[in-house]
Amino acid sequence: MRAYEFATPLRTERLSLRLMTMDDVDAVHAYHSRPDVTRYMLFDARDRAAVITKVTEMSSHTSLAVDGDYLQLAVVRASDNRLIGDVYFSLKSVANDTAEIGWCFNPDVHGQGFATEAARELVRFAFAEVGMRRLVAELDPRNAPSAALCVRLGMRLEGLFVEDMFYKGEWGDTAWYGLLASEWAARGAGL
Repeated sequence: MRAYEFATPLRTERLSLRLMTMDDVDAVHAYHSRPDVTRYMLFDARDRAAVITKVTEMSSHTSLAVDGDYLQLAVVRASDNRLIGDVYFSLKSVANDTAEIGWCFNPDVHGQGFATEAARELVRFAFAEVGMRRLVAELDPRNAPSAALCVRLGMRLEGLFVEDMFYKGEWGDTAWYGLLASEWAARGAGL
């Protein structure tokens, strides 16, 4: 993989995926502050100060070159320019051409296909633009909507790690989903 500098937003029929800016704080706070949204995340609901800190950090990540580099992209609905969620792309292993993807959306837009549309574009970006060989998604298996999204993306459940992580005061399980570039291409690259 060669180093990648994110400069141009990714676009789908209804969405734009772009770098976060400080103008996004209120929109991100609207859903990151909700316990129902963060229930299966590694972080608790965030107050506005925590969102400001996080958006500042996320907006500074613009390139992919070494393990751990990531992009946290704002998902903006084209029809009204409203930020409705964010997607995550992280280099897990440059040596093995492996990246991790994830997503978080405002419940106000659930059930409208926006998460699927954004995640499909993230998969295309990973394989067609960044040149990854493999994608993974790690999630709490109790998060049924995210597990279903992984399946819609063509990802397979590769493992379930029982009580492998202590967070939010209890032991939790982790489900690993995976997809290879060759599988994505064989399905017609559009899923």
